[in-house]
Amino acid sequence: MAISNDRKRFLDWSAHDIEQRLLFPGGRFTDVNGLLSGILAVIITVSFYAVLSTPWLRGGYLDKLFNERGPTQHATAFLFFWCAVILVFKAEKLRFQRLALGLAVIPDDVGFVLSRHTVSRVLDGIHDAVDDPRRFLLFNRLVVALSNLRNLGAVGDVDGILRSQASQDEAAVDTSYSLMQGFVWAIPVLGFIGTVLGLSDAIGQFSGVLGAADDVSQISAALKGVTSGLATAFDTTLVALVAALVVQLAMTVIRRNEDSFLDEVMEYGLRNVVGRLRMDRE
Repeated sequence: MAISNDRKRFLDWSAHDIEQRLLFPGGRFTDVNGLLSGILAVIITVSFYAVLSTPWLRGGYLDKLFNERGPTQHATAFLFFWCAVILVFKAEKLRFQRLALGLAVIPDDVGFVLSRHTVSRVLDGIHDAVDDPRRFLLFNRLVVALSNLRNLGAVGDVDGILRSQASQDEAAVDTSYSLMQGFVWAIPVLGFIGTVLGLSDAIGQFSGVLGAADDVSQISAALKGVTSGLATAFDTTLVALVAALVVQLAMTVIRRNEDSFLDEVMEYGLRNVVGRLRMDRE
């Protein structure tokens, strides 16, 4: 895509970033606004339980699974939906960041060489292509390296700066997953807490069974409480493990795509910047 002469911006982060469109400050690159994702997770969780309370699902398996197995099920559902929102947002933000790879900010003239005296042309092209280069992983990396070239004229430092920025970007990507990694750890723990609560309840009910051992009808009624406690113990673990597994698999897919994007950005810089650098002859 060529840049037009009227300096039209092709990527407007302030208008097209998914969080900006929802009137919340957008996270840097593919990072997600924790407050926005948390609010949406609350809304989705409340909606989920509202659906379970409809006449069509009330009293069914899902209703019992999430409403009759203790408070840990509610917390597990909330954390699961929070992770789901973050993953959806990250996927959309990654898609938007990838669009930068399709913008031609480096002149494709056969005779063009990148040097201290031509770097301003490239920087101007970047600012023409997007509203804020700092918000795009690719252009932020290029601007840092090319600004150094323009100010200091050190051609040999450009490659090192690009690689240093790549390391910082990888660290930023790792940090953007820290909240979800905490949730993936917390969800099974909630399941185990539910298991302990369920077993504790079952054991307490079983004590009642032993106390009513002389009456068959009382034993039968008390055993229902025992089975209810066991159901809580097993179902909370089941829901938590399934939720953690789904989140972990989805997170692995998104992270793989993000790593692939980082590799493409590095390749872009080496091919279009480092590969076209020339030392000026004064």
